Amino acid sequence: MLPLGRDDLRDDLRDALGQLTEWIGDVDEIRRTMRLDEAEHAALTERIKVVADAFQLRLDVRRLDGHTQICLRTPDGGALTAGEVRLAARIEDAYRSVTAPR
Repeated sequence: MLPLGRDDLRDDLRDALGQLTEWIGDVDEIRRTMRLDEAEHAALTERIKVVADAFQLRLDVRRLDGHTQICLRTPDGGALTAGEVRLAARIEDAYRSVTAPR
């Protein structure tokens, strides 16, 4: 759950972020760490970069010790927008897709 206390985050965004239970952060950025193998990491990264480009948003994806780390924030450093929240939800969809049993 995210510690969302600032008044400048709209209630609808606060509610949407509350649904992203695996994400941590605050109103300025959210992060998610996923345990993925190399093939899953490559597939996830490819999918979410396409979505981020379509949304015209920037995301940081890193690989560290068998984990994929994703960070979302606004380019200007302000409070999160609906775009970042939508992107996080799409990342969750992609994660479920690449880790689903085959």
